[in-house]
Amino acid sequence: MRQELNLSGGTAVLTRANPLSKFAAVFLVTLVLALSIDWVSASVALACELLLFPLAGLTLTLLWQRGWPLILAAAVGGWSTSILAADSGRTLIDVGIWTMSEGSLETGAGFLLRGLAIALPAVLLMSCTDPTDLADALAQKARLPHRFVLGTLAAMRLVGLMAEEWQTIGMARRARGVGSRGSVGQRIKATLGQSFGLLVQAIRRASRLAVTMEARGFGGGERTWARESTFSALDVWVVAGGALISGLAVTAAVSAGTWNMVWLGQ
Repeated sequence: MRQELNLSGGTAVLTRANPLSKFAAVFLVTLVLALSIDWVSASVALACELLLFPLAGLTLTLLWQRGWPLILAAAVGGWSTSILAADSGRTLIDVGIWTMSEGSLETGAGFLLRGLAIALPAVLLMSCTDPTDLADALAQKARLPHRFVLGTLAAMRLVGLMAEEWQTIGMARRARGVGSRGSVGQRIKATLGQSFGLLVQAIRRASRLAVTMEARGFGGGERTWARESTFSALDVWVVAGGALISGLAVTAAVSAGTWNMVWLGQ
């Protein structure tokens, strides 16, 4: 019996869709956002994506917990762009070292919104997609090599283990008095040492897993499947939803006169 993800006390609708259809929808949205640097298309896409998050069983709290590095990266990128972009229009801030004008602020806002609109679908996709379902779809429908598919599945399964490993290494180091106190430089050095320890553990775990999978015959010969990867009417709606969001974003930007293709250099 197919196991559904339970993220918010119930079965999310998007967990029942085939992973490949979700990938196709995300690709359609990302493609449009990668073509333009205007803030209108990014705003429309971002608003539509936030409306879809309940269908994946995500709340704003879960969104922040799972996507805060991407959100912070987009915020920093938007701020940096707003103070480094070419000035145009009325000057808003001038502190000598850097200035911010209406034009540079609009460019920075567009970068921020576009970064969020590109990052959030990835958070949504990974939150409502079971790794085993993804592996089944890649092997059965996309016809990708078995070894590549099984390697992808193993990597996705090990992500959670790496987070636990990081906490374990951190507690072990703090028990020895390493990284728990000291200057900023000492803490940074301790963090780098902990990162190296995690890298070593990851390599060891990957090596053991590769040998185990090879010994058990993964990736060799014809395989049978415990469950069939299928498409349904829901998958049509998912892909159509991605196309609709893309169309709305482009239409809104063109209507507002802000559509700005990346390669035009505007």
